[in-house]
Amino acid sequence: MSATAGATKAIVVNGATIETVERGQGRPILFLHPGIGIEADAPVLGELARGGRVVAPSHPGFGTSDLPKGMSTVDDLSYFYLDMLDQLDLNDVLVVGVGLGAWIAVEIAVKNSARLSRVVMANAIGIKVGDRETRDIVDIWALTADELDEVSYFDSASGKRDYKNLPEAASMAAARNREAYARVCWSPYMHNPKLKNRLHRVKLPTLFLWGTADRVLTEAYGRAYCASIAGAKFETVERAGHFPHLEQPQEFARRVLAFAGAPAHAVPQAVRA
Repeated sequence: MSATAGATKAIVVNGATIETVERGQGRPILFLHPGIGIEADAPVLGELARGGRVVAPSHPGFGTSDLPKGMSTVDDLSYFYLDMLDQLDLNDVLVVGVGLGAWIAVEIAVKNSARLSRVVMANAIGIKVGDRETRDIVDIWALTADELDEVSYFDSASGKRDYKNLPEAASMAAARNREAYARVCWSPYMHNPKLKNRLHRVKLPTLFLWGTADRVLTEAYGRAYCASIAGAKFETVERAGHFPHLEQPQEFARRVLAFAGAPAHAVPQAVRA
């Protein structure tokens, strides 16, 4: 399979049918999407596939993936992915997560990193940095769609979608994504109160990527999160907000694959706008 051609297929894990996209060959790269989901033709998947075999599932309850009974937290999702890694017998896995996906990635790493090699966390949520009176993360469900685009993207036009004219399947996937995102992240809001004190268990090389135009989170939040993991590196991505993999897919993939030690010819230098 080429790096640019993708295939969507269903896999069954513990009785749950999960929609996945696979691209490329070689070392496994598990891509964990943010709360808005992932589309099969997302350019970042092809860019990452230059450096390995990308496996990009839609989380349980997102897209067209089944939601197993009783699955309601990010903790549940992390155990699900540990089971999936076992079932697919993936080893030396580079885990790449954005937003919610980054939270899931680190929850996996604190539990069992035997099948993992490195972790990349982009504009990650998942811990509480400020005191109880300080809001670390914008209340995204209190915002209109336009307001959410304004705080999420460097260029707010990047996130605009004409939901009235979307194909039914795409509209349904978007609705399921929003519902599932709220289910696993609403209470406690966007974090696991116990996770921060478990981050010392992450012994893998870890990279934080941060879209500097993010106004859902602050860069100070990201740097504090990074400082909680021993040896973790922090790098900024310009002209990108909360979803750097969407606004800067080439640069995002270049940073990820460089961190993973991919061959130089597989990591193209992005052309900056």
